[in-house]
Amino acid sequence: MDDVISASKEDYLEAILDFSAEPGVARSIDIANALGVSRASVNKSLNVLKESGLVKHEHYGTIKLTEEGLKVAKKVRSRHNMLKKFLIEILGVDPEIAEKDACRMEHVISAETAEQLDAFMKKLLKS
Repeated sequence: MDDVISASKEDYLEAILDFSAEPGVARSIDIANALGVSRASVNKSLNVLKESGLVKHEHYGTIKLTEEGLKVAKKVRSRHNMLKKFLIEILGVDPEIAEKDACRMEHVISAETAEQLDAFMKKLLKS
């Protein structure tokens, strides 16, 4: 499923995951502010994610990830964190730049490359 999700939709899933973790609920206004988009854009994207079975959202209600949505969001977040760690700890990139670059890279890296990079980092950081 996550192979056909756009980078933009992955960003929405990550934002929902983040807001769900802290206050326990995600609201469209919070997502709009976090992603720098309009509430109309959020609602349009939420409808697509809802139709894909990735979120549950009642009109003007809170937003929750489905089991599949949570799985995809966690996978994207994991790639993001791994890439950011690689950029900072292995390459010495400034953390602010690493955050921005990891956010872009997480959407285009293949699962195979991500797995190999993660294994490489684990091996390298243990030594």
